[in-house]
Amino acid sequence: MTHTFLVEIGLEEIPAHVVTPSAQQFTERVSSFLKEQRLSFESIETFSTPRRLAIKVLNLADQQADIEEEAKGPARKIAQDAEGNWSKAAIGFSRGQGMTPDDIFFKELKGVEYAYVNKFIAGKKAFEILSDIKTVITAMIFPTMMRWGSNDFKFVRPLKWIIALLDDEVVPFNILDVRSGNITQGHRFLGKAVTIKNAAEYPEVLISEYVIADSQARKNLIVEQIKNLATKNDWRIIVDDDLLEEVNNLVEYPTVFAGEFEQKYLEIPDEVLITSMKDHQRFFYVQDEAGRLLPNFVSVRNGVSDNIDTVIAGNEKVLTARLEDAAFFFHEDQKNSIAAYVERLKKVMFHDKIGTTFEKMERVQLLSAILADYLGFDEESKSDLKRAAQIYKFDLVTGMVGEFSELQGVMGEKYALLMGEKPEVATAIREHYMPISAEGKLPQTAVGALLAVADKLDSIAAFFAAGMIPTGSNDPYALRRQAAGIARIVMDQDWSLSAVQLFGAVSKNAAANPKLYQKIIPADNTATEVTSFIVERIKKILEAEHYNFDVIETVTAETINGFKEMIAAAKVLKVHSVDEDFKETVEATTRVMRLAKKAELPADILLKPELFENDAEKIFSDKVTEVEKENFDNVEEVFQTLRKMRVVINNYFDETMVMVKDMNVRNNRLQQLSLYAAFAYKLGDLTKLNVK
Repeated sequence: MTHTFLVEIGLEEIPAHVVTPSAQQFTERVSSFLKEQRLSFESIETFSTPRRLAIKVLNLADQQADIEEEAKGPARKIAQDAEGNWSKAAIGFSRGQGMTPDDIFFKELKGVEYAYVNKFIAGKKAFEILSDIKTVITAMIFPTMMRWGSNDFKFVRPLKWIIALLDDEVVPFNILDVRSGNITQGHRFLGKAVTIKNAAEYPEVLISEYVIADSQARKNLIVEQIKNLATKNDWRIIVDDDLLEEVNNLVEYPTVFAGEFEQKYLEIPDEVLITSMKDHQRFFYVQDEAGRLLPNFVSVRNGVSDNIDTVIAGNEKVLTARLEDAAFFFHEDQKNSIAAYVERLKKVMFHDKIGTTFEKMERVQLLSAILADYLGFDEESKSDLKRAAQIYKFDLVTGMVGEFSELQGVMGEKYALLMGEKPEVATAIREHYMPISAEGKLPQTAVGALLAVADKLDSIAAFFAAGMIPTGSNDPYALRRQAAGIARIVMDQDWSLSAVQLFGAVSKNAAANPKLYQKIIPADNTATEVTSFIVERIKKILEAEHYNFDVIETVTAETINGFKEMIAAAKVLKVHSVDEDFKETVEATTRVMRLAKKAELPADILLKPELFENDAEKIFSDKVTEVEKENFDNVEEVFQTLRKMRVVINNYFDETMVMVKDMNVRNNRLQQLSLYAAFAYKLGDLTKLNVK
């Protein structure tokens, strides 16, 4: 015999972005609870609206599974004395298992006899256990929690009702003053309270009260209505998945409708119109077949189509007010020059411990020039980069960005073009914010990419120098995201840049322009902290690609190596790890590396061939010289060289004692090994690789 079990939590409206993860959390917690309680079930259906979270468990077992197992007690020498009498330990063990000493038997385990009893626990009825579902509800956590009344209990929103039904029987419990029952609430305005007579009836009963509790069914209905509207009007309605999810979690009974705005507002950039509709009003925007924006919008009402004209008029009025503001700012902003906006940035604080936004732009302008030299940019690109860096934050003080902060960078590009800047400069202004999320789009132009790297690098170095370093999950200035952005951009552009080079550019800039860094003088340990911080993002990228821990630690150990070289080295080590001679190649190389690490050589030491005492030394030295002269296009070639050198290295160590008493000979040999180790480090610190 199986049952259907229903739990519905009725609430004040939940924030839209919290609904879906809360429903998933509820389902996962109920599933774990039932498994812990040994109550088998077939599946769990999940339901959610802005006012309710619910689950329906199908084919729930009538009772817990019985437990029959052996319980292990004390060793025999503790359980019985020499005459075979039961000790207090044995009596206590058996009593604790609900047994008597007569039920004890002995079994040998690893040469020692232990006391055991056969333990049987009969399963309880499901109904007896399910009242504890209350603990599942009260244990839930949310991004924002609130109290109400004079209670200490916290939840996402105040509880209004609870349904708990095992088939047609109420499972009794209460949370605060809300008792479980079988009465739910329909749509806030269109429905009424309704009794769920049997758990199997849910969610069908709610539909009659204008609530579609199945979120996927609700979403499908919205999509279907949008498609019908698009077909009817020959429109392309752009359905953004995130917006669709949000709108779906704002309504219980959706009705799609369309509105319009005046044609004159189409002179405003599309991005402004789309932001006004999508981000501020939760509207879907409309295009024609050619992809041109139309003066229409699509929205979803929480209710039926009655009096829909009034609803449309209200939404049109709200949107028009928003677009009127946008049109005003768009025209007013163009009355000032870029130079005037840049001048205003001298009074805009980037951070009170770091300085103004204008000062940041000055640092980034010089820093980006250093990086451009590293990368061999041509003169035209350097000129575009310099101009972009001089003005790239100017739109922050425009009226449009003040009203629509989401458009920073976007409006910078638009206004730059309108005010006569080169397209390459304008594009870089927009791209310097990229990526705006962990998996966000990356800059497509080299100038924009380098400006983005320089801007993020300056922020990281400045905050670290000012002592505002992320700790644990605390990262108020999103420095981890910026470091990840640097790594992704550098790799996407296929630039040979390392963390050491990047901070080296900052240090060079600070040394040449001390006035710009007077508030953020880098501490002695800042270089190590910043380079390690950036390299940590490379580790995260490699972890996401499921590389072994030792491989990740190996390739990222040398922060002087470029990001793309680190990734390539990980691939090479993974590919060759199955080779027959992989272990021997690594062991030969790491033998050199370990000795080289111990070397404490004078800075001006030179290799002296006249100190060689055997042919193996000379052969090894000649090979190292060949390696130093050779240009390696990729780390695969480095690995193949290590493979070829394995025999040479083994012969060297067979015939040569490195740590001899004669310090001149010893240092000469350590210098040989150090030169080769420096080459091997192109793959990383192979001593961290596990080849056992």
